[in-house]
Amino acid sequence: MYPAPFQYHRAKTVDEAVGLLAGIGEGARVLAGGQSLLAILKLRFDEPTDLVDIGRIANLDQIDDAGEVINIGALATHNRIGASAIAEAIPIVSDCANGIADNQVRNLGTIGGSVASGDPSCDWPTLLHTLDGEILCQGPDGARTLDINGFVEDLYQTALKPAEIITGLRFKKPAAGSGGAYCTFKRCAPAYPTIAVGVQLTIRNGQVDSSRIALGSAGLTPIRASAAEAELTGGSLGADEINKAAEAAVAAADPYDDRRGSAEFKRQLIATLTKRAIAIAQRRAGGETVKNSPEYY
Repeated sequence: MYPAPFQYHRAKTVDEAVGLLAGIGEGARVLAGGQSLLAILKLRFDEPTDLVDIGRIANLDQIDDAGEVINIGALATHNRIGASAIAEAIPIVSDCANGIADNQVRNLGTIGGSVASGDPSCDWPTLLHTLDGEILCQGPDGARTLDINGFVEDLYQTALKPAEIITGLRFKKPAAGSGGAYCTFKRCAPAYPTIAVGVQLTIRNGQVDSSRIALGSAGLTPIRASAAEAELTGGSLGADEINKAAEAAVAAADPYDDRRGSAEFKRQLIATLTKRAIAIAQRRAGGETVKNSPEYY
């Protein structure tokens, strides 16, 4: 199926993009890499009157290590992030970036577009929950910063205001003794994950000092499994703590039946992937280099 007809606009600056969006009104949509939006348009899930292309705006694709904070521009592609020094230093970022779809999608798709889509199956929103990410936005009322927690409000709905666009994302660099893992299970490389689980741990003196657990494709929004985190924090990552965390992660989820699998199948995957992600995160926190890639069926 082809998209419905629309007018195309190419913005040269963020201010110009915001102005176009504000002037056109609610029929306008932002086009970045197009890997999330174009699929929606082809299926006629959305029929905007106008597309505002921000893909050639300068200085929105940076990937910067500012010491304690990592800054990633909205137009940074999955492949550029996956090949960056930041992905090498923070393995959970590499897991996510290099596990998205296929090489063509990773070359074109952007982190900003993934987050802005509000799609609960997109990888970056889930991953950013494990790193306490922040979203940098600009709109008619100026710039503001939003917490990733609660940013996706409902299916394909975000906290962005009308005519507001994402300009970048940032998160604090994990502390010493930290490790994470982003584990997915999918039908094939181009497919969205059937279930995704991200875990980020900080371990000091054999005890979990802090933990983050997030679930993707497990409900209508990305899910922060706070009760599962509580099962790990302060403990020693014994089998009992890990099993309880996996059970709590399953309880936090609200999966539904679809062509990727039944709700019950997805719950089983959540338990398995949570345990796997915890194990990899623990080993990485201890200094091991552990390879991790999506599982297929």
